[in-house]
Amino acid sequence: MTDGAAQAADRGGLMKGLLGTGDIIFMILACAAPMGVLAGIIPLALAFGNGAGMPGTQLLVCGVMLLFAMGYVRMIPHVRNAGAFYAYIAHSLNKEAGVAAAYVAVTAYICAAASVLGAMAFFASDLLETGFGIATRWEIWAALGIGLVAWLGYRKITLAAKVLAVALLLEVGLIVLLDVLILWEVGFDGLSFTSFTPGAIFAPGLGIALIYAINGCIGFEATAIYQEEARDRERTIPRATYGAILLLGTFYVLSSWCLVLAISPENIQAEAAKDPGRLVSGITMQHLGVFGRDALNLLTVTSLFAAALGFFNNIARYFFALSRDGLLPRKLGLIHPVHGSPYKACLLLAVILGTIIGMFALAGLDPLLSLTTSLSSMGAVGLEILLATTSLAIPVYFIRRGEITFGTVWAPLTAGIIITLITVLSLANYSALTGTDLVIINSLPILFVFLIAAGLFHGNWLRRARPQVYAQIGATQVEGDLPATSAA
Repeated sequence: MTDGAAQAADRGGLMKGLLGTGDIIFMILACAAPMGVLAGIIPLALAFGNGAGMPGTQLLVCGVMLLFAMGYVRMIPHVRNAGAFYAYIAHSLNKEAGVAAAYVAVTAYICAAASVLGAMAFFASDLLETGFGIATRWEIWAALGIGLVAWLGYRKITLAAKVLAVALLLEVGLIVLLDVLILWEVGFDGLSFTSFTPGAIFAPGLGIALIYAINGCIGFEATAIYQEEARDRERTIPRATYGAILLLGTFYVLSSWCLVLAISPENIQAEAAKDPGRLVSGITMQHLGVFGRDALNLLTVTSLFAAALGFFNNIARYFFALSRDGLLPRKLGLIHPVHGSPYKACLLLAVILGTIIGMFALAGLDPLLSLTTSLSSMGAVGLEILLATTSLAIPVYFIRRGEITFGTVWAPLTAGIIITLITVLSLANYSALTGTDLVIINSLPILFVFLIAAGLFHGNWLRRARPQVYAQIGATQVEGDLPATSAA
């Protein structure tokens, strides 16, 4: 047993001081799956959104996320809980709302994890068949993916951080190379800034573009989940939050702009609409040849695996935080005596993901068209709801404390209003996110209504029947009085 892991197990907390700013940024960026966003989401926005105005739209959304972050990071000294959204809402509004947020958060993250595992399994199977002529079932790759992320999640968090860093650097490196080649080809005279003009941004389809733009940025908010394992968290977490937003924003704005330049602002929408799924691979083929195209396909698989691993770590720590606060069985809060990880939570999550994917497999449903489209949209809407609620709750917290400044009240309030509008647009255009007209899939967001109601009922029941547990909701501190929970 390592000293750090032993101390963590004895005090019922995760191992302290393992992650620096860079480690957390890599884990957050991996969850965002930049390769998957560039190859899958941005072409859809170019085709069905505001076309050439997508880079400017992405820039606006990045600004909104920075406004949100200004209030978000200011909560860190006051709410020292790894539950992030759940704890912030519990402190700002009330504990019943915090429990409802926990229900939504866990469900949204599980949907996101299952969706990227389905996509990874599909593309891994397709890559092996197209590249080597070997046909394999996608279920095999899904099972391997679950097993590997569970193993990495079970072990010390630094190992997962290293894996994510390597995968992220490879995919970002290829995309940056493609961007440089596109800019080199168009030259200084060929640069067009039409994408950032009001006429292009506010063109028809802006609503759809906003949905895709914010979905591409979702994930940065998970920085607070790692605050217990961070070094000097009051500095590390804000830096990681701002750093993740700025890096993601720069990456998406630059790369989407380069895609527009590669075709032309006038023709990008029509070209993308022909075959959104092959837009990026086609442009890569033109500039990097067959090797570049094959590398893109391979790195799409590793990008999706990295995203699955990132989401897995997020959910496991949510389970841990909720268990420590008494909302889930105490066993889920057990810390591994060697690795310092919430290993029981990791094992449970592996079973849950295996069950979800197994149900889709037994039903004979397509991993990409059924599993990924339905659950990724579900996860995105759930996280949008949490972002909007948290952003609107933060000002309430600081107003009660009499701390009314731009960063504590006006910035998160503005972001919350905008994110709420985008969430409404997402729900109104949900079929555009799923890509299907199936009523059963497009009705899935109704589940969040029942989850919120169940969470409010659970919180109210705890207030009346178990006041000691109710008092703990969102209140367990990263430092200080932690309930003793060990693996022994």
